[in-house]
Amino acid sequence: MSNNDHEARHLETLDRDLRRFSRLEVATSQVGRPFVGSGIALSFIVVAGLVAAFLFGQGNNTLIVVLAAMFGAYMALNIGANDVANNMGPAVGANALTMGGAIAIAAIFESAGALIAGGDVVSTIAKGIIAPESMGTQTVFIWAMMAALLSSALWVNLATWVGAPVSTTHSVVGGVMGAGIAAAGFGAVSWGTMSKIAASWVISPMLGGLVAAGFLWFIKARIIYQDDKIAAARKWVPMLVGIMAGAFASYLALKGIKKIVKIDLSTALLIGAVCGALVWAVMIPVIRRQSEGLENRNKSLKILFGIPLIVSAALLSFAHGANDVANAVGPLAAIVQASASGDFTQAISIPYWVMIIGAFGISFGLFLFGPKLIRMVGSQITKLNPMRAYCVALSAAITVIVASWLGLPVSSTHIAVGAVFGVGFFREWDAERRLRKARITVPERTVLAPEERRRRKLVRRSHFMTIIAAWIITVPAAAVLSGVLFLGIQAIAG
Repeated sequence: MSNNDHEARHLETLDRDLRRFSRLEVATSQVGRPFVGSGIALSFIVVAGLVAAFLFGQGNNTLIVVLAAMFGAYMALNIGANDVANNMGPAVGANALTMGGAIAIAAIFESAGALIAGGDVVSTIAKGIIAPESMGTQTVFIWAMMAALLSSALWVNLATWVGAPVSTTHSVVGGVMGAGIAAAGFGAVSWGTMSKIAASWVISPMLGGLVAAGFLWFIKARIIYQDDKIAAARKWVPMLVGIMAGAFASYLALKGIKKIVKIDLSTALLIGAVCGALVWAVMIPVIRRQSEGLENRNKSLKILFGIPLIVSAALLSFAHGANDVANAVGPLAAIVQASASGDFTQAISIPYWVMIIGAFGISFGLFLFGPKLIRMVGSQITKLNPMRAYCVALSAAITVIVASWLGLPVSSTHIAVGAVFGVGFFREWDAERRLRKARITVPERTVLAPEERRRRKLVRRSHFMTIIAAWIITVPAAAVLSGVLFLGIQAIAG
């Protein structure tokens, strides 16, 4: 055999070895990716504990506060992984935002909402779920809040792993209730407040779904089904964007800036009306310019809804950061206050460093683990385009305002996901209606078999049932887990 043959064979063997090494490297990176995310998350939790140790000082309860801060950081990570998907999912599913863009916008606006407008006083604890004085001693109260914080974080983590968007506020409520029952019996729970929260399980998604379906019907009837779609869009899109601006202005005035200034409902609605009228006037020439040269088809309409959809996602994130983060870190704030002063029966004020843990934890959780739930909400329940996603975002703002006016407790998670369901079920109904109409005009049209009709459903029933089941069992599951954890902590602490 010649030297050239030997060299060729040697090179061929080397190529095979390099290909094996390359495949091994890819496989290793795929296996290692989840561990990298978990490692970063664990590092953040440890840093949160160190920050708490540095800021709280060398008191008798420093170790307790450090543990609570680590549990709070863990909870914040889970909020970012689960709850934020409801705001960003529709925009990503409609291809108005990339996944990276959505994560960047959500991280900025969630943190801004938490740090600028968050941290309002949490009356007693978790909105009056339990009577703190029923706990008896400071130690029992602290153990109960520790159990509530850890149980709610574990439940949201499990829901994220399963792929179910759940209310983190409801998880905290369940955790506080379960620990309260384990510590002081069923009499410690405010069952009137709990009945209102249970009612919100039904009210929130129903209201969100109906409002979103109503707006989608309006867009289809007034724009999509018109002969001249572009002319119809020039007339109605500025008005729809004005309604969105007015709704968000009222929403943020009512819910997002209550730490800076207190605004009643009538004043918030007046602010919204003024902002809505101004935006409507500004958008008329903008939409006219955007629509120049567009073809008279549905695909062209998506361009006109892209920017309003991105803005709505950012504003929803700001409002979510302002409201829900405070609820999630409420038990941590209660532990810090009780440990520092020994007082656990008065209103709980949230220290700024606790809000920082919440804000940064949400950003890390969203970046590391958020894409799974964003995809679920944005594309796996039903297919969204910019018009449908716009209806979801608009529904989220309007439903909160209506619920505040009626005095109804609602969940932002349930509203947003309920709106996605509402859009999907409306599309199913509208498709059936148009199909029946087509059969009347074309009698010989083939009738679909029942199996094919089920296959063509526009809302995935498996996801629908999983999410509904997760909603129903969130409070009782978090409560049972919290009760068990409280008894375990109490036994260990002796």
